[in-house]
This record gives sequence, C-alpha cells and structure tokens, in this order.
Amino acid sequence: MNGINIWQIPYNMENRPKNIFVKQAISPGFISDNIRKHGEKTEIGAHSIFLGQIRADPVENKRVIAIDYSAYEEMALAQMHQIREEIFGKYPISCMHVYHSLGEVKKGEICLFVFTSSPHRRAAMDACEEAVERIKKELPIWGREILEDESHQWKQNQ
Repeated sequence: MNGINIWQIPYNMENRPKNIFVKQAISPGFISDNIRKHGEKTEIGAHSIFLGQIRADPVENKRVIAIDYSAYEEMALAQMHQIREEIFGKYPISCMHVYHSLGEVKKGEICLFVFTSSPHRRAAMDACEEAVERIKKELPIWGREILEDESHQWKQNQ
C-alpha cells in the first residue's frame, strides 16, 4: 500500500470497529488509491475529503518540525466506531474512511485523512466536517510537537 504499514480490521457484518491507525505519515499515493477505488461505485455522486497536514508553527522563537502521535488505541477505536455509527445514522452517505497517523509525522506531511461519499454533495460535506470535528474533540489521541532544537510540547487541539 505505497509504503503505508496499515493493519486493518475489516468493518464487517459483526459490526466490529475498523482500525483507523497508520504507523507513519499518510502518503499521497495512499490517498489517491482510495479515491480511485471509488470510481467504480456509480451510485456515488460526491466525495468530501479532509487532509490534516503538519504545520511548522512558531513556538517561542522555534518551529515545529514534527508531531509524534500516540493514542489509547482500544478506546479510540471504540469511540470512532460509535462516531461512525452515529454519522451513518444522521447522513445519507455511502461510505466513510478515516485514517490517523501514529508515530512521528514531519512538517508538511499528512496525519489525518477523512473521506466521505454519498449520492449528493451536501451529505458528504456535512458528514466529513462532523467526523473531523468529533475526531479532534473525542478521540484519545495525543500529539507531542517536536521543535527544531529537539525540545517538545504537547499539542492542544483547536
């Protein structure tokens, strides 16, 4: 999968949580492959995509060079499963894919990929926006910002 080391638990008939975690940055190739695969689904008329990218924010005369992500994985997957179920119940979407990095992601690289699809644009856009907001607020995922002098601070989600 274009160098992405992803371990996925399929979302199946038993309604088990799907693993959203990727052990590095999310590559442009992985993103484009996901988009391309949906071209065969002719009932879909719209996609909405959110890409979260690492910024080189200034912190006390230094710059962020990377973020090292960690998570309480079991709890995060259970909460993401609940969010997914609620969003599918609220919007007429065809599918939703979420991938979040764990480990170190360098400035300019993608750390979050949310991709929703539906027959019409409004549902895809609204579902995507809600998913992103809820991921940032509700999932136990932490980011340690690494600064150019190798010091660090814990990232605050906004």
